[in-house]
Amino acid sequence: MGFARACSVALVGVEGVVVEVQADLEPGVAAFTLVGLPDKTLVESRDRVRAAVVNSGAAWPQKKLTVGLSPASVPKGGSGFDLAMAAAVLGAAEVVEPGAIADLVLIGELGLDGGVRPVRGILPAVLAAAEAGYRQVVVPQQCAAEAMLVPDVSVLGVRSLRQLIAVLTDGEVPEEEDRPGVGRPDPILAGLLVPGAGLGTGIARGGGAVGDGPDIPDLADVAGQYAARRALEVAASGGHHLFLSGPPGAGKTMLAERLPWILPPLTRQDSLEVTAVHSVAGILPPGEPLLARPPYCAPHHSATMQSLVGGGAGVPRPGAVSLAHRGVLFLDEAPEFGSKALDALRQPLEAGHVVIARAAGVVRLPARFLMVLAANPCPCGRHTLQGAGCECPASVVRRYQARLSGPLLDRVDLRVEVEPVTRSDLLGQGGRGEATAVVADRVREARDRAAARLDGTPWRLNSEIPGHELRTRWQAGPGALAQAERDLERGLLTARGLDRVLRVAWTVADLRGNDRPDALDVAVALELRTGIARGATAAMGAGS
Repeated sequence: MGFARACSVALVGVEGVVVEVQADLEPGVAAFTLVGLPDKTLVESRDRVRAAVVNSGAAWPQKKLTVGLSPASVPKGGSGFDLAMAAAVLGAAEVVEPGAIADLVLIGELGLDGGVRPVRGILPAVLAAAEAGYRQVVVPQQCAAEAMLVPDVSVLGVRSLRQLIAVLTDGEVPEEEDRPGVGRPDPILAGLLVPGAGLGTGIARGGGAVGDGPDIPDLADVAGQYAARRALEVAASGGHHLFLSGPPGAGKTMLAERLPWILPPLTRQDSLEVTAVHSVAGILPPGEPLLARPPYCAPHHSATMQSLVGGGAGVPRPGAVSLAHRGVLFLDEAPEFGSKALDALRQPLEAGHVVIARAAGVVRLPARFLMVLAANPCPCGRHTLQGAGCECPASVVRRYQARLSGPLLDRVDLRVEVEPVTRSDLLGQGGRGEATAVVADRVREARDRAAARLDGTPWRLNSEIPGHELRTRWQAGPGALAQAERDLERGLLTARGLDRVLRVAWTVADLRGNDRPDALDVAVALELRTGIARGATAAMGAGS
């Protein structure tokens, strides 16, 4: 009788669980039994592993073989267990030393020819292994750069099972040639991307500085829209959600597309979180193991609730709110989204994560994003334009605007009317607006001020601070809240709205370099919150 064990990782959402892969050989009729709550993909691995072992030059044991995946209570799926199963079988057959693989974490899919193919979710899998105390992992060579992002872990990248056997037996490691010809795509890399999800996700690519390269959207391209540009700067500085309302062609989409580029680059920890989500979702670009820029996700208004917050058959997968983690979620034509899908955003907007319960298990996915809503004032879009010929009845306009529920809009800090572009602005007679790099510098300085004030607290941005802390620990200047208190008494603000006004006021103060908000900072926050013109935004002068 032979016995050996190796380790792999099962992914539940974006979190990993180390799985012990045990192989047991006993005398009897040759058979291959797989136990431990495997799904259909994992059951099929029996044929892949057998063919890969034989085509790698090793003898398949002609005995009763049982492979167990422990703990059996954790759902397991995917083809990433193939490499660990093959190593455990070879250890039980004494082709390799069982002790050499006992504390080894192996992740990878096997081809019938013995080649090791890359799989999605390498980064969160290796992170889970490191947290469990494992220090040696074996991954496909194409994913080695992604695995090496985890510190204090020794990573071995292999192209084939033959190479792994040679390493474990101290033999000569064979060279594996690249099969694709010059200019031909590598079919092995197809396993890293979900079909149709590679280029259309709207990820802000590249890790260079803001302003580097001709493909980076520039705020200077936006004609006019000074109030909207100031709101964009406030949103980026404090992490505040933004609602842009205006006629078609005014520049709402252009503004939203430029928001990720005025955000600071991701920190090391944030990069790991974002990369882990995109790796699991299958949209991590090959050759770019670490995402350095905040992501940008803009789903179509036909998106379902599951595609927005996550879900699907079996173990839930990340949705748009998780793909936009630490970045921007842009919902263009927001009233056209389903009401249930929009209201499902309320919980992640408050909590910064989404919890999805399914029969296969409960998954917690990160979802701390900056949301931008864009909407027309009516179905035809001409309701606010004088002499534009809007023929929408008042009842139709009310129903259209009511598609965005009050509880959802109450969680949006900034609401801006985007006015039509004037001729002088469009033709450049009004002067060119500030470039992305200039605004990004001010945003970074404002965030640095907030970070210094919040040092030693669990919060990083003004939008994350609880209202109680703002009212007691970080108070505004004397008399600064007089106008906000009157709006609360008149019903223009809710209790949550007052807290959000305070958060925005602190962000405005950080942009202006004030130690704490004064009456002008609060007035700007009220104007951005209620949409009632008070002349404060123009007086602020930011972005003009």
